Amino acid sequence: MDRFTISLDENLAAAFDELIKERGYTTRSEAVRDILRSHLQRSAENRSTKGSCVANLSYVYNHHERELSERLTNIQHAHHDLTVSTMHAHLDHDQCIETVMLKGPVKRVREFAEEIIAERGVRHGTLNLVNVELGEPHTHGGSTHRHLKPQH
Repeated sequence: MDRFTISLDENLAAAFDELIKERGYTTRSEAVRDILRSHLQRSAENRSTKGSCVANLSYVYNHHERELSERLTNIQHAHHDLTVSTMHAHLDHDQCIETVMLKGPVKRVREFAEEIIAERGVRHGTLNLVNVELGEPHTHGGSTHRHLKPQH
């Protein structure tokens, strides 16, 4: 195992120690390893346009924006092969939040998310993407399908 030393100012060290306590880590090393793994995975996923993924796209929009709800629905229908499900909730009299569960090729999922987020009136759009490996097709219960396994 490689070892390295880092220096933190007092405020950052205190905030980090609080995070360690909140998340139940027993050592700083465990916390740093998890943070590094998470950051490296997110960085690789953000650069990648290859392979398959599962993803969650969440965005807030003003439902009074002219024809925006219809435009968003049309985009989802145009990408029905990527869309697993959509959840819609009303935040107040004007704002709604939608969360769209997606699966498919990374490139197409990213393009779909960018198209939704770019719509006039959409705010706070965020894509959370997890790269997956496609399992071999198999059958049980009369249905042939593939399982999706998150990549490490």
